[in-house]
Amino acid sequence: MNDWTTSHDRVLAQRNAEGWMFLIEAARDLRTTGAIAPSGTALARALTDPVRAQAPRPLAVLEAGAGTGPVTRALIPQLSRGSRLDIVEANPRFAARLRDLVTTHPHLAARPAQVTVHQTYVEQLDTDQRYDVIVSGLPLTNFTPVQVDRIMARYLELLHPGGTLTYFAYLGTRRARALTASRAEARRHAAVDEIMAAYQRTYATGRWTVWANLPPACVWHLQRPLVSVEHPEPQFNGARR
Repeated sequence: MNDWTTSHDRVLAQRNAEGWMFLIEAARDLRTTGAIAPSGTALARALTDPVRAQAPRPLAVLEAGAGTGPVTRALIPQLSRGSRLDIVEANPRFAARLRDLVTTHPHLAARPAQVTVHQTYVEQLDTDQRYDVIVSGLPLTNFTPVQVDRIMARYLELLHPGGTLTYFAYLGTRRARALTASRAEARRHAAVDEIMAAYQRTYATGRWTVWANLPPACVWHLQRPLVSVEHPEPQFNGARR
């Protein structure tokens, strides 16, 4: 068995283990797990494009909802000297896995303080730091409208003026929930969609479909303006109940 085969088998084993870990954690607590599966390579690359586009300039980067770390592994090699990465993960088992990833990653051997893992919700992150890029791994349609509005407001607060928020949403979730979910669940999902549409109308700079992910996903880039704008209001009743 050659080195390439051994490395390939190791990567497959890691992905399988992460998939099972996601299923177990999703069954335990969807709020702290968020996604239904680890992000694939193509999705991770699309989410981290704003960091790659600004290299080699030193950046302050925040990753929220990192899970088992597939996007983290795409981010770390893009960090130039002088950059910093803060990782926010509420699930304690995922946070422990991320700390292990950070302490063993070869790119961080000479600069381990460059990356910090925070076990908390992003709404509760206690920091004065402002970020050039925020990468969100939270599928916001899993949450209540009030939670989504708080998360999005916190993201914009944490960004430098001109900074970029990048996040994803799985394709077809609203239609699937309309067919299978209760009326209350379908209304919740529609309310979240309207909140996100308001933010997209105000702040979006780009949208891409990643068909190579399973399931396919849409990646959005939102930018905090250089001058303040009025907080977007969703065009429906009841989002803030």
